Amino acid sequence: MTRMEESLKAFVGIKRTNDILEKVVKNDAQQYGLNISEFAVMELLFNKGPQPINRIQERILIANSSTTYILDKLQQKGYIIRKRDENDRRSMKAALTEEGESLIAKIFPPHSELLAGLFTALSDEELSAFREMLKKISASAHNS
Repeated sequence: MTRMEESLKAFVGIKRTNDILEKVVKNDAQQYGLNISEFAVMELLFNKGPQPINRIQERILIANSSTTYILDKLQQKGYIIRKRDENDRRSMKAALTEEGESLIAKIFPPHSELLAGLFTALSDEELSAFREMLKKISASAHNS
């Protein structure tokens, strides 16, 4: 098989695997009344603390208008608040409320276990190598 054929098959494999993983994560988030993007925002705020709105947009890779919509929905649900950044009054930060913190603290451990379970077919060494390969592909694609 040529390198081009291998590359195409690898791409299709990554795409199919991503679709399966995304479906599993979507179903997991939905059982808590969240969509994937809402869950991603809450997970980011849970693990990294209050974040500037633009960093949330960068980290969860969604459009600016979608970020506002997602933050509005999370605020309506009582899971986050938005406040001015004390260091830069022009900037807004999002933070979890007590209710949001309580919810994500409850659902993050089983979610993490679910994700870990998705990679049980790989040994620790294979998983580490896989992560490094994905980084290389991402860096190469980003620079193209």
